[in-house]
Amino acid sequence: MTEPPLLDMRGVTKVFGDVRANDGVDLVVRPGDVLGLLGENGAGKTTLMNVLFGAYQADAGVILIDSKPVRIRNSADALAYGIGMVHQHFHLAPRLSALENLLIGQPGRFGMLDRRRAVARLEEIRRNFGLWVDPKRMVFNLAIGEQQRLEIVKALFRGARLLILDEPTAVLTPAEADGLFAAMRAMSKQGFGIVFITHKLAEARAVATRCVILRHGKVAGAVERPAEASNRDIARLMCGRDIAPPERAPVAVGDAVLELKRVSTRPHGGAALAEVSLTVRGGEIVGVAGVSGNGQRALADVLSGMLAPTGGEIRLAGAPMRRAAPEEAQRLGLGRIPEDRMRTGLVTALTVADNMILPRLKKRPFSRYGWIDTKAIRAFAEERILAFDIRCPGPDARTAMLSGGNLQKILLARELAHDPIVLLAAQPTRGLDIGATRFVHDRFLEMRERGRGILLISEDLEELMALTDRIAVMYDGRIAGEMATSEATVERLGLLMVGANAETGERRT
Repeated sequence: MTEPPLLDMRGVTKVFGDVRANDGVDLVVRPGDVLGLLGENGAGKTTLMNVLFGAYQADAGVILIDSKPVRIRNSADALAYGIGMVHQHFHLAPRLSALENLLIGQPGRFGMLDRRRAVARLEEIRRNFGLWVDPKRMVFNLAIGEQQRLEIVKALFRGARLLILDEPTAVLTPAEADGLFAAMRAMSKQGFGIVFITHKLAEARAVATRCVILRHGKVAGAVERPAEASNRDIARLMCGRDIAPPERAPVAVGDAVLELKRVSTRPHGGAALAEVSLTVRGGEIVGVAGVSGNGQRALADVLSGMLAPTGGEIRLAGAPMRRAAPEEAQRLGLGRIPEDRMRTGLVTALTVADNMILPRLKKRPFSRYGWIDTKAIRAFAEERILAFDIRCPGPDARTAMLSGGNLQKILLARELAHDPIVLLAAQPTRGLDIGATRFVHDRFLEMRERGRGILLISEDLEELMALTDRIAVMYDGRIAGEMATSEATVERLGLLMVGANAETGERRT
C-alpha cells in the first residue's frame, strides 16, 4: 500500500499585480522524498514555498498535510504542521549564541530556558544526521556554511518533518555541500520529506529522488529518476530551449587595465592580503579561485575602494588609485558586482528603479543641477529590466520581493550599462539558473571582445575553467599560484586551494 503523502498542494495560484507567480501548481511530497524543485529565476519556486511556509497566502488552491486540508496563515502555523524552511538569506540573531538562536521562541521550564535539554537534542541531531554547530559559538563568528547548518538544525530542533531548502549550496564550498547532501540522505532514510530548490542540475541529479520543474509559474514537467536524466533534458524543461556552453573567441590582449603591486591590507572578512601582485589586461578574463575566507573579500573591497590598503599600489587603466573610496574606483573605470548583494549591492527597501541608479544618482542623466530626473530613471530601469529579463512587476516593484537570481540580475544590469573598463565580479552567477548564467557569461565574453578586462572571483571551478584566460589561486591572503586556464585542472587548482604545491602535492610551509 502506498504511503500517504506528507504534502499535497493542489492548484495553488499566487498573483502579484499583473504577475501570476504561481498558476495552478500541483506538488506532492511523500515520506523519504528529496524533491528537486527546479526552474529559471522568477519561475515561482520560492513563491510556492513561501505560500507553503505561510509568508504568502494563496489566491487559489488547497494545501493538504497528511491528507488533511490545512490553512497556513504564518510561519508559526507551518512549524506547527511540521514544516521548516531555510531561506537563501538566513534569519538568525547574530549577537546571540548558536544555542540561544535555537531557544528563541521555545517554551522553557519554570520560566527558565532549558539549556541542558536543548544541548541533548542538539547531540541527537548530530548523531542522526551528522549536523553539528558548537552551541557556545556566537552567530556573527560562524562562517556562512556554519550559519546555514544552524538554520537546518533549528528547523529540525523545532520538529520539522518536511524541510524546505532554498538554494542551500549557493554559499557552500564543495566539501560543505557534500556534507549537506549526506545529511539530506540520512533524513530521507528516516522518512523526512525535503524540497530542495536549486539551479545546479548536477546537484539535483546527485541527491534528488524526483524533480519538478516550474516555468513561468506553471509545472513544465517532472523527472522521476533524475540520476538517469541528462543535464540537457532537464535544462530544456527549465528554459524551453537547449542551453549550449559559452564559446570563447580568440581575442588580442591589450595593455594592463588593472594592476596590483605588492598590495597588503588588514584582516577583513577572512584573511588579510599579504603583498598580492596581480595583473588584468584588456581583452582577458582573469579568474580568482580559492576556498572562502582566504582573502577574496579583502581583494574585492580594496579594489573597489571599500578597504584602504596598508601597503602596495593599485592602478586602474594606467592611473594610480590615490584614495580608498568607491567614487574614486568608479571614476577610474571600475564596475563592481559585489559578493553580498543584500548588504553591499542593493537596498532592498527601495524600488528596482532606485537600485538601478544608486551609485550614479548625482550624475547625468539621472540628476541635473541637484534635481532628480524621475523620467530618466524610470526609462533607464525599464530598458535594463527588458534587456536582462528581470522578472518583476516593473520599475516600482520593491526589490525585497524579488528572488535572489533577479536581485543578481539588477546588479549586473546596473553595472554593465556603463561599459566599465574593468569589471570586478565576485560570485556573479551565485543563485542564477542555467539560462541566466549563460546570459551573464555571454555578456562577460562580449566585454572581453571589446577589449575590456574582467577579474572574476568565483568558488565555482567549472565557471572559471569555462570562462577565463588565466586563473590565480588565493590561499591565506596570498597568490598561491597562477596559470593559464588551458593548463589548469581541478586537481592542480584544488592543491593550491589548500596550500599545497600544484605539482608535488606537498604542503607549503
